[in-house]
Amino acid sequence: MVQFTNALLFALATATVRAAPLTLTKRIAQTTIDSVTPWETACTAAGGGSQCNPIAVTAAATLLAAAGPCDQQNSGDAMVNLAKTLNNNADMISLAQLFVQQPRNSPTSQAVPYCEQAPQNSELNGFFQCQFQGSNQNTFVGGVKVGGAGTIPFGQNAPLNPAGSCPASPSGPVPDGQQLNAITKNPGTPSSGSSSASSSNNASGSGSSSAAGSSSSATSNNSGSGAAVAGSGSAAASATDAASSAAATSASTSSSSSSSSGFALSNGQEAQKLNAQFATLSASSSCQAGQNACVNGAFAQCVSGAFVTTACAGGTTCAALPLVNSPGTSITCTTTADAEARIAATGATGGLTGSGASAASGSASASTPANAASGASASAAAPATNNAAASTSSSSAKSFTLSNGQEAQKLNAQFATLTASSSCTAGQNACVNGGFAQCVNGSFEVTQCGSGLTCAALPLVNSAGTSITCTTTADAQTRIAATGATGGLTGSN
Repeated sequence: MVQFTNALLFALATATVRAAPLTLTKRIAQTTIDSVTPWETACTAAGGGSQCNPIAVTAAATLLAAAGPCDQQNSGDAMVNLAKTLNNNADMISLAQLFVQQPRNSPTSQAVPYCEQAPQNSELNGFFQCQFQGSNQNTFVGGVKVGGAGTIPFGQNAPLNPAGSCPASPSGPVPDGQQLNAITKNPGTPSSGSSSASSSNNASGSGSSSAAGSSSSATSNNSGSGAAVAGSGSAAASATDAASSAAATSASTSSSSSSSSGFALSNGQEAQKLNAQFATLSASSSCQAGQNACVNGAFAQCVSGAFVTTACAGGTTCAALPLVNSPGTSITCTTTADAEARIAATGATGGLTGSGASAASGSASASTPANAASGASASAAAPATNNAAASTSSSSAKSFTLSNGQEAQKLNAQFATLTASSSCTAGQNACVNGGFAQCVNGSFEVTQCGSGLTCAALPLVNSAGTSITCTTTADAQTRIAATGATGGLTGSN
């Protein structure tokens, strides 16, 4: 068996301690190395050699509080992928199934969000992490209540009963700090409510939604999609849901007839309701932390109880749009014509607001784009930056499609260099460590994307420019590739 070095043990221990500050109550942690040691032993015995340790090291880190909600599952997929090359080693696969159910560290004694996307390998379908017993099973990290985004495992339609359980521990949560592989050798029976479709079959084409994987329906049941914004008398969307819908979706590059069934019309009508509600807001409207909206045609994020607005680029305005292949909506800067066309395509009538109005929340902004992220071009300044007059004709589309993809790649490469402490200019938007970031008072306010999503720059479809959104990695790569740009998200692959 390949041994962990003292330096690695120290690094993981340090990362565990520093993963997140004590913000509410005690922090629940574990010795993450113990979660992968049995798998690495089985891998070495199966002949995996030098391939085993790197996968194990990466997997151990996914149990830290700072890891993304789908990182653990992604590592489980890597474990199974290697097992399949080693004569479908049963021990490795079984231990991978146990690993993806191991509870993750909780920085605040709250339940940890679930991954909201299907795994790559069918062997992991229906498996999801348990919670530690000491966690509040009614409130998830970030203050999200049960029923909100990331609080119900992928494929489920109701909260878990008992709360905090998983197939390997069906009776309830796992004792704090304990390893499933030390409690049981049986991964249990996969949840019958989970989808058996692989991520490649479920890749989002809507531009919605949390990039840390190849598929997502994370905006499905998004409370932000139907929740009234501040000033409407109903509860605002949670920070997680708002981030999932923040800055959002360019036209889908491929919309199948099946994706428009069932929820398409309701998505269009929900977008209309939100646009009508946005029209009642002003910069002085009360709001809740993390809430996103459109205010006077600008993209708005609630920071410290007040809206901070970022003007959309010339020729565009902020609007709620219907998602394409899952229930929900997104908020983005786009052209009025594009927003109306998207809503009409769902079968909803009455324009942007359902009343025949031609504007969602104020007229299209003609203000100068805000400064771009440090080192980034101006096209990243607002959630959707329009570098040229909008045009829906096919001839004009041909002139900007490739450049849009290449510009998105440049921005994603630049975003990879940013941190929360990077200097910025008021109103500037960017992606920072996978979260949607807005510059407020000279520093970035980062809102993490929903489960399974990451922040990325995407090419616009019917006009020159880019948008910044929470989406899946696969969706972002597909949209960029559709423009003819090569090299993946950053152009370097």
